[in-house]
Amino acid sequence: MNHGATLLHLRGAAGMAAIYRKISWRLLPLLMLCCVVAHIDRVNVDHARRHIQDSLGFGDHVFAWGAGVFFIAYALFAVPCNLLFEKIGARKMLLRMMLGWGAATAAGALVRTPLEFYTIRFLLGMSEAGFFPGVILYLTYWYPAARRARVFAMFASATLVGGIVAGPLSDALRQALHLHSGMQGWQWLLLAQGLPAALLGIAAYFYLDDHPDDAKWLSGFEQQMVAQDLHRDEAALAGADEDEDEDEPPSALAVIWSLLRDPAIGLLALAMLLLTGASCALAHWAPALLRHWGAGGLLAAIPGVAGIAGMIAIGHDSDRRRERRGHFIACMVLAAGGLGLAIAADDGLAWSLAGLALATLGIASALPLLVAILTALLDRRRAAAGIALVGGVGMLGGAFGPALGARLLAWGDSAAMLAALIGLYLAAGLILMLALRMAPRRGGPDARDGLRDKMARN
Repeated sequence: MNHGATLLHLRGAAGMAAIYRKISWRLLPLLMLCCVVAHIDRVNVDHARRHIQDSLGFGDHVFAWGAGVFFIAYALFAVPCNLLFEKIGARKMLLRMMLGWGAATAAGALVRTPLEFYTIRFLLGMSEAGFFPGVILYLTYWYPAARRARVFAMFASATLVGGIVAGPLSDALRQALHLHSGMQGWQWLLLAQGLPAALLGIAAYFYLDDHPDDAKWLSGFEQQMVAQDLHRDEAALAGADEDEDEDEPPSALAVIWSLLRDPAIGLLALAMLLLTGASCALAHWAPALLRHWGAGGLLAAIPGVAGIAGMIAIGHDSDRRRERRGHFIACMVLAAGGLGLAIAADDGLAWSLAGLALATLGIASALPLLVAILTALLDRRRAAAGIALVGGVGMLGGAFGPALGARLLAWGDSAAMLAALIGLYLAAGLILMLALRMAPRRGGPDARDGLRDKMARN
């Protein structure tokens, strides 16, 4: 490439980077705020748990079943919600979902019996089921495969932000409103935290655009350049669709059946299940571990902050190097090494906290990479169902993860639980390697040289 061609290439690359920065500044702040609210609404009952128990007499088993019901509902409705997300568009679907889970959150203030509690948690899981996979699908409409890891990482980092702010915010609201108008603080907490979801759903309806072609804030040239990027992505998978008629797209059942028969997708779902289950177990028991180590206040936020910084940095590096597999394996090794350090620290504060921070960095960074790999292996016809199917299976990990941690703690001490989680993370890395080895070559015999295949396998 001569000097003039190199200069033209650099100018073109800088111009595309500017377009995607413009898109990110438009989409990500609102979507990340919605994600923060989703996480807070999911965990607020955990922060008010002791007060709900004092008020209603619920035992620990009620909250355990409530958590399980939420994740099961999420898994059951993930695929239908994402298919509907694809059909009616992001704006309408986000409005419906966020009004639904906002109402379910607020209705939690009225529960009196365990059955009512389970019902509300089921409705919350059903309403929220399409949010994370739906937003992932939505972002694939705007970003090509080469730019998705950093975008997915930015969006997913909002979950960790929600985890950091949920506790202090919930405690402050509960204390400030306790016994106001004769209602308990936990009731006001649920009522107050249901409102932002509804308001953000309305804001998303009026602020977002379903596709780049609808975005008036992009010039015609910018829309064309984004369309060309996305078209090149789809061309890399064209060979897999040669026998399909464009005028007769497969039915939803046919798409789901093809996904269920795809061994690579099945293995990615298993890797997601192990990753999510281990992570939910660690997240559930981490507060108790931190208290046991003597880490309170701002010290308790260190692992979350490390996770946010790490996932954004690793996502950016993965895009820059056009590499996914090695980054994911490195994240699993970081997770295992961090937990190993926490075990070796033998309850010493400094090294235990450092180990948990290192593990959180690896765990948090792995999810966007796995999702980026998944979206790179799915053509547009299978994307909605495939993203939701893998994500829904992963969410089942939230149902068994905390219970697994409790069982491991009952058999031994925290070291036994952390050692078992190390095994799950390393298994997730091995399964992902196997999944990519079994993934079919797409786009013909030279698919290994194609962008999507290189980024998934490398």
